[in-house]
Amino acid sequence: MKMTLGEVAAAIGARLEGDPDIVIRGAAEPAAAGPEHLALATNPRYAEALGRGAARAAVLWEGADWRAMGLDAALFVARPRYALAHLTAALDPGPGIAAGIHPTAIVEAGATVGPGAAVGPFAVIGAGVTIGRNARIGPHVVIGAGAALGDDVLLHAGARVGERVTLGDRVIVQPGAVIGADGFSFVTPDKSAVEAVRENLGGSPEAAAPQAWTRIHSLGAVRVGDDVEIGANTTIDRGTVADTVIGRGTKLDNLVHVGHNVVIGEDCLLCGQVGVAGSARIGDRVVLAGQCGVSDHVTVGSDVIAGGATKIFTNVPSGRAVLGMPAVRMEQQVEIYKALRRLPRLFELVRELKKAVPKSAKND
Repeated sequence: MKMTLGEVAAAIGARLEGDPDIVIRGAAEPAAAGPEHLALATNPRYAEALGRGAARAAVLWEGADWRAMGLDAALFVARPRYALAHLTAALDPGPGIAAGIHPTAIVEAGATVGPGAAVGPFAVIGAGVTIGRNARIGPHVVIGAGAALGDDVLLHAGARVGERVTLGDRVIVQPGAVIGADGFSFVTPDKSAVEAVRENLGGSPEAAAPQAWTRIHSLGAVRVGDDVEIGANTTIDRGTVADTVIGRGTKLDNLVHVGHNVVIGEDCLLCGQVGVAGSARIGDRVVLAGQCGVSDHVTVGSDVIAGGATKIFTNVPSGRAVLGMPAVRMEQQVEIYKALRRLPRLFELVRELKKAVPKSAKND
């Protein structure tokens, strides 16, 4: 992607000092930057590395003397990480899917592909599918019958969208994601040992006659709101009767699993390896850090933040920060960690005290 520094400044809302006509073809860390790279040096600790690179322009911290650094120009932004989002968007060329429908793609009868859409090699678009304007469908993507995709949707290579799934506008699906697989839902003719253990919260499962598991079929679908992003190899199961729902603006990282009938609100972040069991409800603006787990039928309120590897077994009220297994208030879990680290010293103290007590005193 080729831009002038002036165009970059306008795209990211930066204050430009120096030559606006410098050609920028990419961004780089300061020491690795070449003449056509915009060096990212937003902190004084990057000054030395900037001198080892060959950048003509850089994004710098406020007050930096870019001339003394040998640069021809500099950009200054109020919030560097936020500016980075706009910079990477401006410089990203995208997946390079050629315009139109590739000759090897299969578009079944009754499917509608909107104007400006691009469909890559070996993609399969099922009967009755509707694809919005300017959508980009990568190679080897499969879209099941009756699915509906909004405008400006991007499905990367190998993504799978099941039957009757709905994707809103500007949804991005990374390679290998599966949206609309059947839910994991099975039942036995009589009460199973699993149900008994769950009711009793433990104990030994009672001996019972062997039973086979019978599938509960998934009649629902998946509804994904506008501006949602779904990571590589993430899976979202369809609902049993009602739809599984992902709210507007929510972002799912790689290897996230969302079970059947789950409802996730707007602007949530679910990081890598998060698992949400069936029929859970998650509010708006919830953040689940990596490897968090949410039990089935649990409600997590809006604005909850769960630290890494937290396991949520019960409802969490809105606005709470939680951590640990089981999840408790984050500050409480920190105190628990501190107490655990003190246990060896406590045990040693108890041993010393026992040695100090005379045997006669023990027998009194």
